[in-house]
Amino acid sequence: MKKGKKPRAFWKELPILIGIALLLALLIKTFLVQAFSIPSDSMQDTLQRGDRVLVDKLTPWFGAKPQRGEVVVFHDPGGWLNETPTPEPNPVQKVLSFIGLMPSAEEKDLIKRVIAVGGDTVECHGSGPVKVNGKALKESSYIFPGATPCGDRAFGPIHVPKGRIWVMGDHRDDSLDSRYHQNLKGRGTVSEDEVVGRAFTIAWPVNRWATLPVPDTFDQPGLDKAMAAAPAALGLAGAVPLVLWRRRRQAAGLTVGAVGDAGATTGAGPEGGRE
Repeated sequence: MKKGKKPRAFWKELPILIGIALLLALLIKTFLVQAFSIPSDSMQDTLQRGDRVLVDKLTPWFGAKPQRGEVVVFHDPGGWLNETPTPEPNPVQKVLSFIGLMPSAEEKDLIKRVIAVGGDTVECHGSGPVKVNGKALKESSYIFPGATPCGDRAFGPIHVPKGRIWVMGDHRDDSLDSRYHQNLKGRGTVSEDEVVGRAFTIAWPVNRWATLPVPDTFDQPGLDKAMAAAPAALGLAGAVPLVLWRRRRQAAGLTVGAVGDAGATTGAGPEGGRE
């Protein structure tokens, strides 16, 4: 009888297992979920400095766009973090960040809440509230206690271009968000292409674990009224030329009929005379 093949020693298989685990971690970080660390107080009380959040990177691959009320991570659009020093990670941190086992320590990313999307008009005056398409947002469930909706920077009305978003921190008095970058390209708005993904849960520390749902105020009736009016306006614009064309056809038909009747009447005279 042939002897069974001797199992490979565990220490010989260990490098293969580690390699597979690292490859899977890299794929997950690239296409599915990535961890990010909260570096500031701009999203208090929703997020605290030092929290680790998990960001959904999968749905954007299927065409999902940022929605009002979502907390999103996005790359610096240009000039937003010029004055913010970036800590220099050690070699181990670089490796772990690269494969997604710890939050990136050197990427220039920000995290804010989406307040308005492409096609919206957003504004805030005095002590608030923030208005989107003329509808007032009820933000008491997520903005920092004691902060006003406008913070110290009133703005608008601002029309958000298609393919861009308007973002604000939940701590309105401690967030250099869209309000403070209106002098830059995009007038404070962020391109959807810069969005890494939506933060959907606080993963660390354990006692801070929580999901990050969209607040109810972003589901209120009428918020999409301006957006819903666009198809109707397009339909009206398309109908007007059609109606004018039909009226011209009808008018042309009446004119032809009138000319024919006149001709018949004119011809009847001589014939009648001949009779």
